[in-house]
Amino acid sequence: MGRNLLIAVLLSAIVVISGCQWKHEQVTHEQEQVTHEQEQVTHEQEQVAYKEISPQEALALMEEDLNVILLDVRTEEEFQEKHIPGSVLIPDYELAELAAQMLPDKDATILVYCRTGRRSEAASRQLIEMGYTRVYDLGGIVDWPYDTVSGRDPSTEYSSKP
Repeated sequence: MGRNLLIAVLLSAIVVISGCQWKHEQVTHEQEQVTHEQEQVTHEQEQVAYKEISPQEALALMEEDLNVILLDVRTEEEFQEKHIPGSVLIPDYELAELAAQMLPDKDATILVYCRTGRRSEAASRQLIEMGYTRVYDLGGIVDWPYDTVSGRDPSTEYSSKP
């Protein structure tokens, strides 16, 4: 009787220990799976994050790819005062409303600028969140050492306003 009791206690202990070990392995596997999924999300976010670009890098990119879109996110008044030639104007406060219409290709290369860089940073983030994949924050026109123009050419679609 004592021997049977000892065997029953030992078997119970083995079952309990095995169950604990199995549960630990299951929890560890689930934690590894969650970590892997988090790494995938981080990697995907890094792939579609906007990048900062210097005026020199932007000019080289514009010379290399004639389809680059220069996006000015300042106001109409600031745009008319001075802008980079060939720029498209979508004020930052109209970006959510007009981007799909004026920037239909979400894989196009877009160089975003404003006056000092604050609005271009926010607009670049917004474009990424909207699904655009090749967004570069050029910063502010105050740092642009190359040609600029003033006024508005009514024969082009520079502005969101008629």
